[in-house]
Amino acid sequence: MSFANEKTFENAVKEKKLEEVHSAYEGALDSVPFGVSFPNIIGELELETRSEFEDRSPIDHSILLGRFPRSTSHEVNEAIRAARDAFEEWSLTDWSQRVSIFKKIANVMRNEKFLLAAAVTLDNGKNRYEAIADVDEAIDFIEFYCDQMALHEGFIVETPIAYEGEKSISVMRPYGIWAIICPFNFPVAITTGMATAAMITGNTVIVKPSSLAPLPVYMICQIMRFAGLPPGVLNFVAGPGAEVGDALIHHPEINGIAFTGSKEIGYSIIRSSINRWPRPVIAEMGGKNAIIVSSKADLDDAVDGVVASAFGYGGQKCSACSRVIVFEDVVDVFIRKLIGKTQTLKIGDPRERDAFLGPVISEKAADDFVKFANLARTDGKILTGGLRITGGIFDRGYYVEPTVVADLPSDHFLIKNELFLPFLCVQRAPDLEEAIKRANDVEYGLTGGIFTTDEKEIEHYFDHIEAGVVYANRRRGGSTGAMVGAQPFGGWKASGSTGKGAGGSYYLMQFMKEQSRTRCQKT
Repeated sequence: MSFANEKTFENAVKEKKLEEVHSAYEGALDSVPFGVSFPNIIGELELETRSEFEDRSPIDHSILLGRFPRSTSHEVNEAIRAARDAFEEWSLTDWSQRVSIFKKIANVMRNEKFLLAAAVTLDNGKNRYEAIADVDEAIDFIEFYCDQMALHEGFIVETPIAYEGEKSISVMRPYGIWAIICPFNFPVAITTGMATAAMITGNTVIVKPSSLAPLPVYMICQIMRFAGLPPGVLNFVAGPGAEVGDALIHHPEINGIAFTGSKEIGYSIIRSSINRWPRPVIAEMGGKNAIIVSSKADLDDAVDGVVASAFGYGGQKCSACSRVIVFEDVVDVFIRKLIGKTQTLKIGDPRERDAFLGPVISEKAADDFVKFANLARTDGKILTGGLRITGGIFDRGYYVEPTVVADLPSDHFLIKNELFLPFLCVQRAPDLEEAIKRANDVEYGLTGGIFTTDEKEIEHYFDHIEAGVVYANRRRGGSTGAMVGAQPFGGWKASGSTGKGAGGSYYLMQFMKEQSRTRCQKT
């Protein structure tokens, strides 16, 4: 297989084309289509609704990105009808033809990479580095899943002969119609990954974007349509989760659900998974991820890895580091270095080249930040940050300081719960055993990391940590930045429902069911 990760910025540095990348992105910012009404996509039709909701930029809420349909169960029913009508022909389309279509989609996304990245920045506030990486990951998902289909020849396997005169094969078959329920934080990558996995294996889909960032999702759905997907294979229905999401989840003709979001909603979906019969639910539900810093760590590497993971995209990643557990004999030095690094981070308009940290996604997220900071002041100690930023553009968006807190009780709300904010809790531990115990002492098990130069500590950590994606000494991101193909991304415990990671070798099979076929001949 020829798969290789996209890595736009890394390749640009190697090829001395970094300025070209910056120029392409900056030019695309002026080309993003916004300020108009965007329709649902149902079958071959683009349909508006009587009621709409506004999509405004978290960078500056005076920027109206567009108006999207406030859909109801009526639009959901229409989309399900279109998906049902398209299913038989699509499911019987040879796997190689489906792969060919998705290869074309990947190429179109490459051509539109900077436009999509600009839309991500405007709609969810990612800086250019994070936004372009979001699109890179989407392309990676498509290419990797195409290669997986080819590697497994459509998941058709000849099985051993049971009796003379019998010939048997195992065939993986699509389930039917999948609901794809998307998050705001990776509107291109995660949406593309879930939807592609469902469609390339022969299913049809209904994509419901997050109402906080629907524009990039709409744009990739249009790319997929015009690149060759037959009508009805992909449908886009926007609207509030309480109406559109619930209608999809509880509809008897939905055969499977792929979801990325909160634990509470994920659990609700899982509980509803028995409808007419049990249905697969592929749910990724967040994390409360910890990085352990040993007394044998390179502390400068550890600080870089923790800061990148805790504050990249404002901690609004399910893989973000929200706890750092430091051995007691190095904690004071580590904290001093951590505070120094955190205070150098540039906060501002993420469209600017040097901005590290842009806004959080919404007014509610900013309000939650203030509430959690006040709680930390009362029950612990804020080492740096803790304030909402005001003045100038900051008054028109949702900007907060990257925050480090310490001295909270081990059972504190801020230690135990996913916050989805630039909010890092420092914990102390006397040794590796206690550090791992504290890292595991949460409901989640998504990502984690350790910094140490001791190979025995690394092996012990890998063997005992309860998380699906773990790293040792990863300076570029101590708990974040999984690469498609190399680091399958999926959680344990309350973080995930299947234990099989996106971008991994076992992911596609979750979207299919097995059929054993035997032909008998007279002997």
